[in-house]
Amino acid sequence: MDQPIAYATGPCPPPAEVAALYRATTLGARRPIDDPARLAGMCANANLCVSARSGGQLVGFARAFTDITYVTYLADLAVHEGFQRRGIGLELVRLVRAAAPQAMIVLLAAPQAVDYYPRIGFTRHDSAWLLRPGEPLPES
Repeated sequence: MDQPIAYATGPCPPPAEVAALYRATTLGARRPIDDPARLAGMCANANLCVSARSGGQLVGFARAFTDITYVTYLADLAVHEGFQRRGIGLELVRLVRAAAPQAMIVLLAAPQAVDYYPRIGFTRHDSAWLLRPGEPLPES
């Protein structure tokens, strides 16, 4: 029998749990799961975290940064592959929105998730830009 899903908004789960969840999702390939200090910094410095647990196991996680009134950047939305298609991702997004209801939610979709976000109400925006660590800025 499936355990009910328990959701919590508050401090981020321990980095080791987050790393284990990311390993069970497609995010594991694009997050520093083998760099515990960097992952710990990601968790410690996010100001909005929502977790989903089944029988105590972390099965879903949303990590965000928000100013509460204008914008929330949803940095990570992860649902364990064995728990997908149960509405967990949608509920995590609902809880992120509930924490900052006046703010729009902005995210960069993982390649495997580009078809998911329109299904839950997101609108595509084609002018995102990236500047990766170590990439130079022009001289002034």
